[in-house]
Amino acid sequence: METAHDVLIALTRRYAFAEVAALVAPDSGVLPRAGGGALSTESVAHVQQLCAFGQRLLDLDAEDFGELNAAAEANTEHTVADQVHGDHVPEHLRERALACRMPQAPREVHRGALGSMRPTFRLLLEVIDARFRRGETTAVVAAVHIASEYGPLLVWERVLGHAADPPRLPAAVGGDGSAWGDFEDRDCPHTKPEKSAARRSLTVAHENNAGWRTYLDRQHSNTSHALCVCATTCHRRCTVYQRLDARQAEVVTHGCRLAAALNESAVVKLRHSAPVGHGFGVPSQRELLDAWARTRASLAKHDPAIAREDGYPLPGFAAYVAVLAGTAMPPDTLLADTAIELAKALTP
Repeated sequence: METAHDVLIALTRRYAFAEVAALVAPDSGVLPRAGGGALSTESVAHVQQLCAFGQRLLDLDAEDFGELNAAAEANTEHTVADQVHGDHVPEHLRERALACRMPQAPREVHRGALGSMRPTFRLLLEVIDARFRRGETTAVVAAVHIASEYGPLLVWERVLGHAADPPRLPAAVGGDGSAWGDFEDRDCPHTKPEKSAARRSLTVAHENNAGWRTYLDRQHSNTSHALCVCATTCHRRCTVYQRLDARQAEVVTHGCRLAAALNESAVVKLRHSAPVGHGFGVPSQRELLDAWARTRASLAKHDPAIAREDGYPLPGFAAYVAVLAGTAMPPDTLLADTAIELAKALTP
């Protein structure tokens, strides 16, 4: 590589957004030589905006995907972006990211991931691919764990028409004959955290913004688990399940068995050996692939489609997501398209 610009473009192609944001800062010593000429202050600010946005995507920092000013309070370098007012993330990228974001208020018009989990899972597939190629195995395991937590919502979306969106959920799980969120019903197999989340999912749409965000942070994944239990291990079979027709019941039962199998799998158990867990170990790519191979073999017993080659770094994982969704789920290109925009912005 002959110039600093070449280095910045190479880092951009690796999605090294934090490094690029730091290297274009005036005190880095790199900026005057980038591309053979200096970037203007406005150009540096735009680069740092794109870097902040790209890093949020890579980190799956979804609550901030909708911010016009992605650099505000970003974990990437943003001092120049803070000095330039009016610059923002390109709207065509921001709109796509909004589809993966949980609405931060109960009555937001854009329902994002509560309206559909499909854009979120397509982004997950792109992020897992990128993290794997970067050798970041802990981040890969964390993203697979997220997929296992919210997989039941991807399945139930096929019959609910949404991903357990609280304003719309009561019509599907409440009413006469339902044990959803009923602490007095001893036949319901939901755990206390699942019952608590289920009960709150019926009313949280009427709470203030702080209460709404607390539910999303701490209980929406338990709502996902509760729906998984309703579709698989429940023998109570209240109207949450009984109101489904035969095809819908087959869809949620088969899909949630797959989701539960991933949640209890060898690859997800690696999370507990990572630094964020208890063992202070980071799996190598070989260890990760071995754990995934065991997981894939187990999942394929439920659905042979997962054994087919799909060209994904974790072979069969993209096929697994497509089975849950009931439709083709190619990885998104949002990270790649952000990198393309960033490369353009780096050229004076």
